[in-house]
Amino acid sequence: MTNDMVRLLVKWLLHAIALLITAYLVPGFVVGSLAAALVAALVVGLLNVTLGALLKLITLPLAILTLGLFFLVINAFILKLASGVVPGFLVLTWGAALVGALVLAILQILFKLILD
Repeated sequence: MTNDMVRLLVKWLLHAIALLITAYLVPGFVVGSLAAALVAALVVGLLNVTLGALLKLITLPLAILTLGLFFLVINAFILKLASGVVPGFLVLTWGAALVGALVLAILQILFKLILD
């Protein structure tokens, strides 16, 4: 395996671990197993790259007005959408999705600081 492939697999695993930590910290955010977390990390990533990018582009003026905080709403929407598709991954309320998006953002920043 090349170095880039290993780095991608490590990032995927860290995203799954971030989902598990978020499920532990946020009531209403449920991840049933590591396998569900891995699938959820993949689905959330794919949704972020496709639908998330489009939504962020469309709502850019609103994001500028809110100093980027509206992106948390988009990320919460992506989490709710993914929870409807992935078995074993549930986001029960919009509040849990919003807090979960915030916790995930913080964890991703911490993981990026550790890796880079």
